[in-house]
Amino acid sequence: MFERILTIILPVLVIVLIGGVYAHRVRPDMRAANKLNMDVCVPLLVFSALAAKDFDLLAHWKLVPAAALIVLLSGVLSWPVARLCRIDPRTLLPAMMFNNCGNMGLPLALLAFGQQGFQAFVVLFIVSNLLHFTLGAFIFSHHTSLAGLRRNPIVIATLLGLVFGLSGITLPAWLMAGIRMLGEMTIPLMLFALGVRMVDVSLAGWRVGLLGAVLCPLTGLAGATLAIPLLQLAPEQTALVVLFGALPPAVLNFLMAELYQQEPERMASIVLIGNLASLLFVPLGLAFALR
Repeated sequence: MFERILTIILPVLVIVLIGGVYAHRVRPDMRAANKLNMDVCVPLLVFSALAAKDFDLLAHWKLVPAAALIVLLSGVLSWPVARLCRIDPRTLLPAMMFNNCGNMGLPLALLAFGQQGFQAFVVLFIVSNLLHFTLGAFIFSHHTSLAGLRRNPIVIATLLGLVFGLSGITLPAWLMAGIRMLGEMTIPLMLFALGVRMVDVSLAGWRVGLLGAVLCPLTGLAGATLAIPLLQLAPEQTALVVLFGALPPAVLNFLMAELYQQEPERMASIVLIGNLASLLFVPLGLAFALR
């Protein structure tokens, strides 16, 4: 079991480390690459996973309420902690609710559960991202306009993928192959960008970062523990939900905190220390998921 977990974790860490070493030496500007990833590669990854003819979308519908339950319960459980510790809930709650299911979760699901498990994990990723761009944006700022959501490439790709996946319509094999190849760029590019981002964040405010590092997987796993019996998830879905719950705070939280000027320094500490602490929590989650 230990050897299997290492074979899952180490490739992820290698790419993150390469990104960090490269950023330390070159200091690359990743804005264009990140925009390309979010506007093109991630939407194509979502579409290709949902529209794949070998993926039974209806068989995994329970992952939708499971992801929503984990996200919402994490926020509910984190609220009194924020009040007790005198931390602005607009800083702590999004970081606890929205985890790193993209940069870290997608590659881990692929390595741990193969292509079918990866495609099913995309459902969890989609739900989390849709909630992040709606509920999460509203938490950061109550004046957020959601009008632009209908132009969001990930939202458009999700809707198109659902249409193709549920209707049984298939694209020509050569077209799907090209879409899939571009989508598969997402995972290494996300991990590399995570390594680059970690070089820039500060350990200042390490106390709140340490709190978030522990609270995020604990609330996520609490949500998973509730969702599994409540939704009567199959063993394969149970494993994916446990992995989802054990993930650290999403790097996207830091970008949104910068956008809304919601204590970005504190959020940087939460994201950095949380992702470092994932070296402990994610293997534990994988051990439970793979048993």
